[in-house]
Amino acid sequence: MDKKTQHCMLLLLCLSGLVRYSAAFVFWTAMVEINYVNSNNVTVDKYCECGVYGRNSPLEKASGIVMLPKGDPRGCGSDVYNRNSSSPPWIALVKRGNCTFNEKINAAKLEGAAGVVVYNVDGSGNSTTHMAHSDAAGIVAIMIGNTQGMEVVRLVQNGTDVQMLIDVGNPHGPWMDTYWLYFLSIAFFIVTAASITYFVFISANRLYNLNMHRRAERRLKSEAKKAIGRLQVRTLKRGDEETTSDSHMCAVCIESYKAGEVVTVLTCDHIFHKTCIEPWLLERRTCPMCKCDILKALGVEEETKESISVESSPDVTVITVTEESLYEVPLTDPPSPDPERHQHLYDNRAFVGESQAARG
Repeated sequence: MDKKTQHCMLLLLCLSGLVRYSAAFVFWTAMVEINYVNSNNVTVDKYCECGVYGRNSPLEKASGIVMLPKGDPRGCGSDVYNRNSSSPPWIALVKRGNCTFNEKINAAKLEGAAGVVVYNVDGSGNSTTHMAHSDAAGIVAIMIGNTQGMEVVRLVQNGTDVQMLIDVGNPHGPWMDTYWLYFLSIAFFIVTAASITYFVFISANRLYNLNMHRRAERRLKSEAKKAIGRLQVRTLKRGDEETTSDSHMCAVCIESYKAGEVVTVLTCDHIFHKTCIEPWLLERRTCPMCKCDILKALGVEEETKESISVESSPDVTVITVTEESLYEVPLTDPPSPDPERHQHLYDNRAFVGESQAARG
């Protein structure tokens, strides 16, 4: 996984964490409308955004005649409402306390209430809380303040039929407040802009380094070709020592020299086929036999490549078998300083070639 993917995943995790953390603080208000006919035979209609939907309540409308519990206003227990099978839709109005919200809401739900309104305890004014009632879902349940609740209770207790309508209000919380919306929007754009800027910078830097590396390689190769062109070149003739002895062979292609072939003499005085040694020097720079840096000797300095790592090739061992002995020659190790041992190894290679030809 690259750094870009890691940064994207980290950003998504942070944003999802903020959503989950803030969702617990979001709540929906309820529009509560009541209407009744007063003692002067005048219809009174009151409307306020004074309720709060419970956490597990569906965000739906509910309406009906307000009904109070029998006896205990807290509505705990069972069969606590005066109702019959022909009763119109009704809203249970219960006081907070004595039992859980789940018990209050379920008691009214079982008796057929269209909704449940819980009013706060005495002395709390118009304050409300965000009710949690995970075991009493599937019915509209809101909380209102003690002042609003007691006003309706007194009307019902005086024999007044109060019609109540509950409607969905507005969301509130850190994600819904104007300040938080501005803050989160600005933060989102800052993080997005910073991420894009960072990715563009990294990509541009990589492209720049890659382009500089390619230019340096092209320049180095061009200088190397010019330097290689200054090496001594010979055409072998009959009678030359290299063509008369099988012990002399090109260490690159492992082939014996023949008259008419063009060879290159390196600065270390080793000779090789011209077509073999030139590509070798462009890639490896050094003499295949003594590891002398030929290009450096010709004045070509290799530039340091900091941005690109070069994997070293694994050691390769060539096993040369003869009838008398067994030799292991690591190709990546520097050759032995003993020229007689080096010549002996190539004599063995020639001997193996002749033996194989004879067997064939």
